Amino acid sequence: MNEHLQPICVSEDGRGLVTASGRPFFWLGDTAWELFHRCTLEEAEFYLENRRRKGFTVIQAVALAEFDGLRTPNANGDLPLHGDDPAQPNDAYFRHVDAIIRLAADKGLYVGLLPTWGDKVAGMWGVGPIVFDAGNAYTYGRWLAARYRAQPNILWILGGDRPAIHGDLDVRPIWRAMAAGIDEGAGGRPLKTFHPSGGRSSAEWLHAEPWLDLNMMQSGHGHGHDAPVWEMVAHDYNLTPPKPVLDGEPNYEDHPIRPWPRWNPADGYYRDHDVRKQLYRSVFAGACGVTYGHHSIWQFYDPAKRAVVNNADRSWQAALDRPGAGHAGYLRRLLESRPAAGRIPDQTLLIAAPRGHYEYMAATRDGAGRYAMIYTPIYQPVGVRLDGIAGATIRAWWFNPRTAAATEIGTLPARGERIFDPPVDGPDWVLVLDDAGQDFSPPGQ
Repeated sequence: MNEHLQPICVSEDGRGLVTASGRPFFWLGDTAWELFHRCTLEEAEFYLENRRRKGFTVIQAVALAEFDGLRTPNANGDLPLHGDDPAQPNDAYFRHVDAIIRLAADKGLYVGLLPTWGDKVAGMWGVGPIVFDAGNAYTYGRWLAARYRAQPNILWILGGDRPAIHGDLDVRPIWRAMAAGIDEGAGGRPLKTFHPSGGRSSAEWLHAEPWLDLNMMQSGHGHGHDAPVWEMVAHDYNLTPPKPVLDGEPNYEDHPIRPWPRWNPADGYYRDHDVRKQLYRSVFAGACGVTYGHHSIWQFYDPAKRAVVNNADRSWQAALDRPGAGHAGYLRRLLESRPAAGRIPDQTLLIAAPRGHYEYMAATRDGAGRYAMIYTPIYQPVGVRLDGIAGATIRAWWFNPRTAAATEIGTLPARGERIFDPPVDGPDWVLVLDDAGQDFSPPGQ
């Protein structure tokens, strides 16, 4: 067990996440939905080590998986339940889950654990079958949480790509029961969130639920380029009472762009630039973290073993070092180079923010005015009001989100307005402004 792992909880201001000792925690997730179901222990270790090296902090994976997870065995030939009954889990199946969770802990990784994919609670689409009611949801949640009570690296994610209310179907009582069971089994109040369907947020149905600690949205893959994730984040960020918010499933790298149900590769794929735009703009809009995803990795596509889903264009092994995954780690590195407590979104730093989604810039700053960061998704002038930064002078830097290299622009008076032209070898950049009186290290160093 990694000795530095601690339970994660919500910060006092309700905006961020911290460890039990109060250290800021940045949720940099990866969607590994089928990890427990499709991977051998050796494959899981190979995957987790890659993600550790890239700086990920949370691996999002599902106990009762999406792809016929109740009736298609795992890599060891075991099914998760006896007779499709959540009250009768199969210990052999969960010993494999145990081993992977321990591997993650040894590598300092948290597991965003989904007790089940949503098709086992609310059908709508997928093979299901629906097996949960409020009674066995409580029993299963209590059993699962008791099993992992001693594991400090578990973060609970209910839902699984489903709304909590769909027309006349209201499955909130089932999720409430499962959440209550988790608390009982854990012997406390572990962090819990809810993974919704595409283009939706948990806040839509669950913000007032006392068991929900963190709002999660899915900006998803079905809305073309530049879905306005910053608007989704801002909506949840401004709700009362305040709760942390993050995008738990943005556009996957190497996923077809054409909206569902077509997913036509002839229309192109999301690539690393598309990924970076959504990661940076959601976090700078106020999110407490963000999740990266790759279209081959979430399903652990291996052409030698199984059919492809939605036109994935490479195996999961070949996808591990795709550029967007490394760039996600650079975002964490940048944010952790500055004080995390009190970071807020602040578009008033911009003299004039472009209106179009393609050009949309996002600005964030420290609440005390010690630094500011502005992300521009394309090569364009960045006009900034400097008065919001504390101190008499400001150090300015260009941070390259593709390499994590920082180039100092110079030291400037902390007053008035200024136009910054990014380097020409773009497309995207982060302008970092520091109070020159503070002892900051260059981002990425």
